[in-house]
Amino acid sequence: MNKDIHETAALINELKERMKDFRKEVDVAICPPFTSLVIAKQLVKDSPIKLGAQNMSQHDDGAYTGEISARMLTAVGCDYVILGHSERRQYFKETDELVNVKVKKALKSGLTPIVCIGETLEERESGLTDRIITTQVKGVLHELSLEDIQKVVIAYEPVWAIGTGKNATPDQANLVHKLIRKLVGQLYSWSVAESLPIQYGGSMNAQNAASLLSESDIDGGLIGGASLKSDAFMAIIQAGVEAMAIRA
Repeated sequence: MNKDIHETAALINELKERMKDFRKEVDVAICPPFTSLVIAKQLVKDSPIKLGAQNMSQHDDGAYTGEISARMLTAVGCDYVILGHSERRQYFKETDELVNVKVKKALKSGLTPIVCIGETLEERESGLTDRIITTQVKGVLHELSLEDIQKVVIAYEPVWAIGTGKNATPDQANLVHKLIRKLVGQLYSWSVAESLPIQYGGSMNAQNAASLLSESDIDGGLIGGASLKSDAFMAIIQAGVEAMAIRA
């Protein structure tokens, strides 16, 4: 819940200026508040920047005051939607089952869901990381077809590394990414798992992006506070470009 339409426009214009010579080595998307989506779509036109939303309803329409449907997002011009973010789970009690319903609705509507999973500090310290991640992966991907899973992005958000003063090392983060990929391989196939984009969402910033993105199974970042300033966001994007060049 950051930036009104004027602040959103300023950030996008700064990004566009910094990206004017940018070639599409990596995918870049911004996910502003609902109130900024229309102006954001106008401003990212003819740029490498794609547009996404931070959440959506599982319902198509009706008496759900305050909710935003997938059709509304596609009408604005969204390409992506973030689903199951740790804050949605924590503050609004969203479950794996609800996220799964939303994922299916997003896919049916032509949106690419960025599906968030991750364990809390208590779960991590209790040695439950693998169990929690396994349960969440199976829950949010329940009954998705082979065709569907190839249109999904997964974001690993270690809740314990967000605003707690604790940080996941690149190796810690990569181990969980490897687990996620292994689970998807078991549920579908290894070729599908290898091509699945898995982002890291545990406080990636300009200082740690290069080391995180150099890991074998970290394919990108779901950026929080570091995306609110164009110079910091651009540094992360550049780290992604360099990491992909090394992998290539």
